[in-house]
Amino acid sequence: MAADIPAPGRPVRGSTTGRPIMALLDLLGRRWLLRVIWELHRAEHPPTFRDLRTACGDISSSVLTRRLHELTDAGLVAHDNGYALTPLGTRLVDNLQPLTRWAEEWSRHQTDAPARTGPQRPLTS
Repeated sequence: MAADIPAPGRPVRGSTTGRPIMALLDLLGRRWLLRVIWELHRAEHPPTFRDLRTACGDISSSVLTRRLHELTDAGLVAHDNGYALTPLGTRLVDNLQPLTRWAEEWSRHQTDAPARTGPQRPLTS
């Protein structure tokens, strides 16, 4: 695995615990990475680099190249005749679905909630 890919057992952005979830969140938090995963998930056939770049919109070639390398090194994407999610990548998307539903609920809560001007719970020292 490449040294710049977040990995369980190693410190990552925002955490020194080495916990697998923190490594995954670091990887998923990289610019454009979730969009690339989404476009691969919704593609009917494995897209070429050019197809994927078009589907992603404003992504630069260099950023797309980096993200595809990171996803490949993480075992989430394979490149043969185009790019495709691996079984592990597909399971990741499947496991993100409950989080997607939660985010929809959270969004409704944010929209319906009165404007917040400060912390909702008392600060303790």
